[in-house]
Amino acid sequence: MNTKPVSRRKLFPHTDPRRAGRLRVSSLHELYWEDAGPVNGIPVLGLHGGPGGGASAEMRRFFDPRHYRVVLFDQRGCGRSSPYSSLEDNTTWDLIEDIEKLRKELGIEKWLVFGGSWGSTLSLAYAVTHPERVSGLLLRGIFLLTQRELRWFYQEGASHIFPDAYDRYIAPIPEDERDNLLEAFYKRLMSDDKQARLEAARAWACWEGETLSIRGPAERPPRFDDNAFVDAFARIECHYFHNGGFFEKDGWLLDQAHILKDIPGVIVHGRYDVVTPMSSAWALHKAWPKSRLEIIPDAGHSSLEPGIVNALINATEEFQHILG
Repeated sequence: MNTKPVSRRKLFPHTDPRRAGRLRVSSLHELYWEDAGPVNGIPVLGLHGGPGGGASAEMRRFFDPRHYRVVLFDQRGCGRSSPYSSLEDNTTWDLIEDIEKLRKELGIEKWLVFGGSWGSTLSLAYAVTHPERVSGLLLRGIFLLTQRELRWFYQEGASHIFPDAYDRYIAPIPEDERDNLLEAFYKRLMSDDKQARLEAARAWACWEGETLSIRGPAERPPRFDDNAFVDAFARIECHYFHNGGFFEKDGWLLDQAHILKDIPGVIVHGRYDVVTPMSSAWALHKAWPKSRLEIIPDAGHSSLEPGIVNALINATEEFQHILG
């Protein structure tokens, strides 16, 4: 029997921002932002991962540039925002206030919020804090920032699937400190010893970079070889994770899911996502009846895996009909 190969959607062509700027959000922090697409298009806020990953123009390519107005910004301490790699006044709640300041600056009443990995965490935190400003949620690689998820990825769990990458990850940490790797990395990433800090940052960042794709370490993105990037990425991530995402208790985000009851949402998650296991997406979907969960059978965590791309673009077209 002949079977035709499944045809999957491709990313939309690259587009440049229509305008860009900087927004002073505190006496210390200034954010870089970009606004692309027609001014009267469906407003979208894209929230990057990490925290500390910085916005990428690739995020715009999931949206038809003829119909969507896509706003991206670099969160505190990373990308083109300043001061770089700063942890001062850098919490989830600061970022939520920043989003509101940016929304008002751009004159947007409400927007479709798009985020993956940490971007899904921040999207959910923003949506339950300001549900009246969210027209919909498009989420990938759900990360609820629970202790269970952190233990799975940074202590033991993913280690059994990627033991080769895991050995490289733990290499900077002495054996007698490996019973709590998050704390061991935190101590080094906050250190004044620049060499120890960079060594820890490289190991921390490359562990994530090598486990993003279902194809494994060979698909590690080039930016994980950039010392400036890994310093901010690792320090900001570890800062947030050490502090439990600055949520009042473990599991707080899922407890707030009832607030999403009137918000339409699509969740896209790779079946073999090792960075953020699918159990979190499943739990969120069950707690949020208005959501639709699409499980991609041949994908890991990366937003650029073919099945993930296909599902996200189909979802943006679905939202175009709902919100247009």
